[in-house]
Amino acid sequence: MSSPYLCPSCKTNRSRFNLIEQVATPVKLNPQDGSLVEQYSNDQLDPFHTPYRGPELKVQCGACGLIEDERMFIKRAQT
Repeated sequence: MSSPYLCPSCKTNRSRFNLIEQVATPVKLNPQDGSLVEQYSNDQLDPFHTPYRGPELKVQCGACGLIEDERMFIKRAQT
């Protein structure tokens, strides 16, 4: 987070943002009732469980509320 941000939606906010850290928890749920059957660690997923590959950080505009990937806010500030 060493780059300036600009909201791609309201195009005025350059200073008020909420940084949202995403922490994925791999789990296996019971398909009938949705209860937790097993919780995995990221090191030991079963062969059919794909690890999370999404962004670690999302940004919310403090003015209009838009939530997007951090790169969207950085790209908008560069133009």
